This record gives sequence, structure tokens and C-alpha cells, in this order.
Amino acid sequence: QVQLVESGGGLVQPGGSLRLSCAASGMSFSINTMGWYRQAPGKQRELVATITTNDRTNYADSAKGRFTISRDGAKNTVYLQMNSLKPEDTAVYYCYLLYSVWGRQQSDLWGEGTQVTVSS
Repeated sequence: QVQLVESGGGLVQPGGSLRLSCAASGMSFSINTMGWYRQAPGKQRELVATITTNDRTNYADSAKGRFTISRDGAKNTVYLQMNSLKPEDTAVYYCYLLYSVWGRQQSDLWGEGTQVTVSS
């Protein structure tokens, strides 16, 4: 019953900014990693950024210097601040969760995806 709720996608002009949010909720569980992946038309899904509960981060080369991933442990929420957006950032962005439920092994969960469109 763990669920992800994504928000923050939309249409923005080149050079603009967006902040994506993803909140995890459900019965007792422990988060290992949260992050964001994206999939553009005709392309495979690719990593954008991830962050662990001990605040280790990982960024795609295309995101470094422009995007910042952060988290709010009290809210079980991960954020992706996207600045200096380019048309090539246009994609469906998917929230990713790696978590454990008490007495269970780690599981993966994907959000439904939120559209980010960068266009004049």
C-alpha cells in the first residue's frame, strides 16, 4: 500500500525553472533511496538524480550544475529543483522509491510520471 504522489510538472520556457515533488506514503516502511528518472519520446528511461537517506546523491551528467535533488525526511518527500531548463529536458519524469517494509526485502516503486515540457 505504499504510494507515490508526484507534482510540479508543467510547461516552462527555455531557461526557466520547475520544482518537482514526490511524496511517499503508506504503512510502516523505511526509505532507502528516492529519486527521479525521465523518459523522452523515442528514448529509454534514464536516471536524472537520486538521493539516499544518508544524503548521498547521484546525478546524470546532463543534470549536474542545473538540477538539485533534496529530501524532507519528516515528509517522506523528495524534490528536484530544475534550473536553466532546455528543450532536451522535455520528458515524462518518474519518481523512484527503493524501500523496505518491516519483515520484507527491499522493493522498487515507480510513480505514474509527470510531464515536463520546455518550449517557447
